Amino acid sequence: MYAVFVNGGKQYKVKIGQTLKIEKINYNIGKTIKFNNVLLIKKEKKIFFGTPILKNTYIKAKIFSHGREKKINIIKFNRRKHYKKKQGHRQNYTSIKIKQIKIKQGY
Repeated sequence: MYAVFVNGGKQYKVKIGQTLKIEKINYNIGKTIKFNNVLLIKKEKKIFFGTPILKNTYIKAKIFSHGREKKINIIKFNRRKHYKKKQGHRQNYTSIKIKQIKIKQGY
């Protein structure tokens, strides 16, 4: 069984027990959160699509850490124009572990 949900403008495909990094959300470590924007669920050989989201379905996950990704360097350069710009970026993230994928009984 797996599901696809939306968070922070990105889509994630998840299974129960999987850990993943999503964009930072402001909750404490150890708190359980619920994602209601479920787009698709595959259960055994059945696939349920939302239009655009599935109603009465959710994904529960537990937050176990916050952090920052490895730094990436952005360089803009024009030759012979005396132009060089260097910039760095580190994205904040929240690590979560998927605990439950709940689907409505009528499906």
